[in-house]
Amino acid sequence: MDFRWLQDFLSLAEVSNFTEAAATRHSSQPAFSRRIQQLESWLGVELIDRSCYPTKLTPAGERFRRTAADIIQQMVDARAVVHGEPALGHEVITFALPHSLAISRFPEWWKTWHDVTGASGCRLLASNVHDAVTAHVAGAADVLLVFHHAQQPIFLDPDHYERVAIASEWFRPYVAVKRGEPAFKLPGTAKHPFPLINYSPNTFMGRMVDLIMQSAPHPVHAFKACESDLASAIHNLIVAGHGIGWLPESAAAEAVADGKIKPAGDNRWSVPFTIFAFCDRSRSGPAVQRLMAHLRKSPVVFIADKKPAALASGSRS
Repeated sequence: MDFRWLQDFLSLAEVSNFTEAAATRHSSQPAFSRRIQQLESWLGVELIDRSCYPTKLTPAGERFRRTAADIIQQMVDARAVVHGEPALGHEVITFALPHSLAISRFPEWWKTWHDVTGASGCRLLASNVHDAVTAHVAGAADVLLVFHHAQQPIFLDPDHYERVAIASEWFRPYVAVKRGEPAFKLPGTAKHPFPLINYSPNTFMGRMVDLIMQSAPHPVHAFKACESDLASAIHNLIVAGHGIGWLPESAAAEAVADGKIKPAGDNRWSVPFTIFAFCDRSRSGPAVQRLMAHLRKSPVVFIADKKPAALASGSRS
């Protein structure tokens, strides 16, 4: 078994694309694909589901992902030990989380968590909410950071998984500002519907937008202009003026501060999210245990029902 096969496999698991993974490994795609096939042949199971795009790990691949990471870490530790250096052990914490949290909130959190946990580093598995939960349950991540709402709850067996609330924030509609005015207005009209920038169907964020629009204070007139799984893509499309879309408040904060976008409606067009941290009680290492202990002791300020500072003038909200 070639050690490189494990590194290739983890690269592919990270990006879900053979071409991109081969590029990160400085390899041609045919050679990269052959090494993945050799690993599968050596293990006697298929690790990659090639019937879908983007590619996904099979159930066996999800189980093997953490094992492969552990083997690589053990080899790194072994090399450090023989050179008389302290081993890092398993003090690298792997987080599964939505892209929006990875970009907007995690960098600040890690400033504190790095010191609290004594971890040597972190690894981020950023995806949509569903895939983040799946990665954690499959054992690919030590800690799950995820949005939660009572109407779309994230349920993991409390006997198996510890859950701690760590923050809260609004999920709001936003619109680009052009010459001081919102580019579009809620709720639209039958004659002039607004372009909706929405999340892909059956995603957590997409279902939340559906729930908001179903209970909106006024009939909604919209047409779907753009669609994406990623809050970062939704954000960029809103900033570029392509329509109205919903974002976690933290993901929109910088663009709001810069005057590029503004909330398109008040709290009747918004829902509060709680952000939870989950960990598997049966396989939490010392660093993760220190992190969860810190989070349990940290006070959480839950959202007060107040209007955002600047509403899109003219919206019927």
